[in-house]
Amino acid sequence: MIKFMDRRGSNCMKWDHQEKMFGESGLLGMWVADMDFQVAACVRDALRDYIDFGVFGYASPQRGYFSSFIDWEKMYHGYEVQPEWLRFAPGVVPAFNWFIQIMTNPGDAVIVMTPVYYPFLDAVKNNGRRLVCSDLLNNGGYYTPDLADFERRIADENVKLFILCSPHNPVCRVWHREELKAMLDICKKHGVMVVSDEIHHDIVFGDNKHIPSATMGDYDNMLVTLTAPSKTFNLAGCQNSLVIIPDPNIRKEYDGFMERIRIRSGSPFGYIAAEAAYREGRPWFEQVKEIIYGNYLYVKDTLEKELPGAIPSPLEGTYLLWIDFGAYLGADKIKDFMQKKCGLAFDYGDWFGGERFGTHIRMNLATSLDLVEKAIHSIVSQLK
Repeated sequence: MIKFMDRRGSNCMKWDHQEKMFGESGLLGMWVADMDFQVAACVRDALRDYIDFGVFGYASPQRGYFSSFIDWEKMYHGYEVQPEWLRFAPGVVPAFNWFIQIMTNPGDAVIVMTPVYYPFLDAVKNNGRRLVCSDLLNNGGYYTPDLADFERRIADENVKLFILCSPHNPVCRVWHREELKAMLDICKKHGVMVVSDEIHHDIVFGDNKHIPSATMGDYDNMLVTLTAPSKTFNLAGCQNSLVIIPDPNIRKEYDGFMERIRIRSGSPFGYIAAEAAYREGRPWFEQVKEIIYGNYLYVKDTLEKELPGAIPSPLEGTYLLWIDFGAYLGADKIKDFMQKKCGLAFDYGDWFGGERFGTHIRMNLATSLDLVEKAIHSIVSQLK
């Protein structure tokens, strides 16, 4: 049984810290990628046992932590991760920031496919690298890579690193094998390193299948994969992520970097929560997926009926829905409309790559159907 939680007053970003992002508080929170569901009982039980033990000293990742992830990947994705490939990071975001520093030099060009998760954009600029954007092709809300543009920009800008988002946040795509291979082959041809953010890789719907980038072929010496239990099991606050590095030379560089910044381990709460989730959390996760997809169908069907000009992207993966309201609202109007008229907090499209995406919003579907209905009803009633 999945339990929806009213998180207001729990010091969470989504509900209690809106003012920094939106300039006001008290909005219906449909932004930021965590869930409004209580975590699986197996996770709560494991953490309760540790708390009852009552000693919270320094800890290193236990063997069971890594083996639980290895078993999950093999069961869920058919991906046989070797134990020596695995490293710890407190989060995927710090990890891709670190790999920008490890794999490139100040002033080097780093490419992303936009619209894309906005911390990618911040990471490139904040680390003193040149941001290169290759816009995805948009066919009625269904996005595909513009491979010709991608390769041209890599060659023209002398790109050194590609940050891949797979599945792609925010456009809901699960990349096909042919798309992934084409991207990786272009990078290999031009000597471009690849950091593949696969944090949403478990959250895939219908006949779509996530393909781990590292299983695509002979790319080990140019590719690292970042993932975590945080999206799958709602554990973002546990600050626990996994770095998969098949190449021994890249592992050596990463280990040296981590030694220099003196990060050797994370919180034991994160290790314990992750191991319990990977071992016993699948039934909870499958129920959550059903709720998310049901919420998506409600939004899709309601918009088709009430606001046919609104375009939600087909939800292949992630629990984040990308919707274009350009038929009704200009980019200069959407923020004021959503907040002032509807009382809603979304991630706005221009955050994901600029004004050209400004008529879009990203909507978090990992909440109760009741809140989804309230949000969509508010928009429909104001636009009709």
